[in-house]
Parts: sequence; C-alpha cells; structure tokens
Amino acid sequence: METTYLLFIIAYLVGISLYGVYLNKKFIKSNDDFITAGRSLPFPVLVGTLLATWMGSGIITGTANFIYQRGPIAGIFFLIGEPVGLLLIALFLAKRIREKTSYTISELIEVKYGLVARIIVAVCIVLAYLGIVSNQFSAGGMILNMVTCMDVQTGTLISAMFIIFISVVGGLVSIAYTDAIGTFIIFIAMIIGLPIAISQAGGISQLMASLPAEKTTVTGGLTNIQLIGYMLPVIFLVLGEQNIYQRFGAAKDPTEAKKSGFGLFGLALLLDFLVIAIVTVSIVLYPNMENPDAAFFEVAMGLPTIIGGLLIACSVALFITTADSYLLSASTNVIYDIWIRLFKKEASDKETIKATRICIVVLALFALVVGTFFPSLLDIQMYAYAMYGAAITPALLGALFWEKANKAGGLSSIIIGGGTVLVWDIILGTPGDFNSLLIAGPLSILALIIGSLVTQDKVKEA
Repeated sequence: METTYLLFIIAYLVGISLYGVYLNKKFIKSNDDFITAGRSLPFPVLVGTLLATWMGSGIITGTANFIYQRGPIAGIFFLIGEPVGLLLIALFLAKRIREKTSYTISELIEVKYGLVARIIVAVCIVLAYLGIVSNQFSAGGMILNMVTCMDVQTGTLISAMFIIFISVVGGLVSIAYTDAIGTFIIFIAMIIGLPIAISQAGGISQLMASLPAEKTTVTGGLTNIQLIGYMLPVIFLVLGEQNIYQRFGAAKDPTEAKKSGFGLFGLALLLDFLVIAIVTVSIVLYPNMENPDAAFFEVAMGLPTIIGGLLIACSVALFITTADSYLLSASTNVIYDIWIRLFKKEASDKETIKATRICIVVLALFALVVGTFFPSLLDIQMYAYAMYGAAITPALLGALFWEKANKAGGLSSIIIGGGTVLVWDIILGTPGDFNSLLIAGPLSILALIIGSLVTQDKVKEA
C-alpha cells in the first residue's frame, strides 16, 4: 500500500469537501446560484473550471490509454479535434450561447425544433453524460486500487460517494472553485514533473530512440478510417458540449464568456502537450503495462513523492469535480427539460433545488451500472463522445447557424444520430472496432439537411 499517496488523496478530498460546504453556505441562496453560480464567476475561476470540466478522467485515462498503445504522433491526431473545436467555440459560439441559453442546450433546441426535440435531446444528453460520469467513477476506483490495493469496485463506490456529496452540497459554485484550485495545482505538478520523468527515461533523445517502431507512426497501427473514428468524436463533442456552454452561461456577460473561451483554448493546448509527453515516457519506462488506462499514474508514482502525490491527489479530485459537473448538467436536463417543462411549471426555488439534488443521486446510481457495459475507460469515453456528437451537435449547430433547419430535419437528426450510436455500441458491440460516430455522424448530418430541405414548402404553407 502506498500510504503517502493515500494521505495526499484523503487530505485533498477532505479539503475540497469542507470548502464545498463553506461555499454552499456563503453563496447558494437560490436555484440560479446552485445551477449557474449566480452568473458571476470571475475569469480565472471560469477558465479553471472550463479546463477541469474538459480534462477529467477522459484525457488522463482513456486518452492516455490510446497514446500508450498507439504512440505520441497518433496521440496528436487523436487530440487534434479538441483545440480546433475549442478555437471555433471561442471565435463563434461562446458569446452566442451565453446570450441564448438559460440552463440547458435543450432550451435552445426547443426554440428551433419544438418541444419533442427538446425532450429527446435531453434524454440523449443524459445517456451520453452517464457514460462520462461512469468513466470518472471507474478512474477514481482504479487510482484507489493502485495506491491502496483495494479492489476496483470498492474504490469506484468510494469515488462515487465523494462525487455525489460534492454535487449535492454545493452545485456549480463549489464545483467551479474547487476545479480552479485543482487545475492550477496539477498544471504546476506536471510542468515540474515532466523534465524529471524525461530524465528518468534517459533524456529526450534516448526517449525517442527507445520508442517501439510501431508507436512512432502517424496511425499507430490503426487504419486511416479507424484513426478518423477516434478523432471525430472529440471535435463533435467539443462543438456541442452543454457542460462547457453552461460554464459560459455562468460568466458575468457574453464578452467575459468569449474571453474565457480563448483562455480555455490556450490552456488546453498546453495540457495536451503535457499529457502526451508524460504518457510517452510511460511507454519507455513501463513497456508491459497490463492496464494502459493507468499509464499517466505509473509515471506520477515514479516521480518525487511530493510531485507525484500532488498529481495523483489532484487527478482524483478532478475526476470527482468533472463527474460532479456532468451529474449536475444531466440533472438540469431532467429537471428543467422534463420535470418543470412538462409537469411542474410553477416549481419554487426550494422545490427545484431539492428535485435536482435527488436527481443527482439517482443518475449517479445509473452511471455505476453503465460502466459494466464497456471493457475499458477508452471504450466508455468513445461511446459518450459519439452519443453526444451524433445526437446533439449537428442539430445544435443547425439551430445556431442555418436558417433553413426546421423541426422535421432537427428531429430526424437527433433520433437517427442517437439511435445509431445505441445500436452500434450497445446492441452490436462496436463491430470491426469502428467508432459509431463514423456511421452516426454522417447519418445525423444528412438527416438534418435532407429532412429540412424536403419539408421547406410544408413549413412555408403552415
């Protein structure tokens, strides 16, 4: 048992839990405070929580798995969609989303495509976000297994307990501020730790020379189509990501939201470089790892204790706050898009906060079940990205930028995109190792275009 690392984790988790309770008492006066932090997050906190929301376990477990198995060059292509998508958000979307939405992306969808589309989108978002939350639960369990030797299931349950507690207690306020703290610490730890890790591998020249030949190619042993299947879900998710847009909605005004988008873009580029470099070191230092999801953490545990301990503790904390973010976001879909919109339009602030907190607990339990359907964290990550990217992003971008997009096209896009992902990944088990977005994405876009164009006359007549 790595007692020192466990102490780092416990100290950090207790610290952010107590801080979350303090923030709850100080700031949470209404439901708007709980969901959007009162739309008053300052720039440093907003950028920190934006990055932590995107970072989570996806990039330091699932993405690390990909880099470890395929090499750093393929890893660059795997991640290229992220900075491209974030730059497009900063340039064109952040300000517009801040102006147009209150709580959920589904609200905007309803304006363009109608109530049925809003409900279906809300369900698809919840299905996607349950996968992402499940990823965070499992990643936390994996880390606790590494540092305590407890079984992964027990570690996953413990992670889930902390995640539920922070979500229920403080809402977006506690999530955002603890995100910002964790992001700052983990960046400093990675920047200090990377040169040490490279020196352990013999320096940059020796590191690159020691990489297996198959892990120095552009595709890392994948076919071109398979590599594209890993690239596309990232950019599709980024462009339509409700959780990121909800953070922009917590900015004090649209200009602050746009500025934060550029801050996120810059820090995300630095994060990608650091993660690719650290995991590349693991390929050389730990060439026969049984669990590639843990590549980043193996390097961390080989660093000086303080640096490694901070990396591991902050990583666990970021898993927790990222899961909190997605649980809170999915809960807003259930509460605002379904419960309030259809059944309880006159719900008071007190009733809404209580319902949101109950929903967080219920969705967390479902997320624990979702993780049993996938063999690795990378598989969960790709399912979640594909579901969101196919069901939500084309319809959302059509609502924002295409005047001819209409109800028929939007509904067709949402149903066909989300349905194809469910069939391909859950029923068929991802045949041929081809990501479902390769099929679902184009079908969703075609459905939006064709469905909208062939019904233009009917819309005009109506």
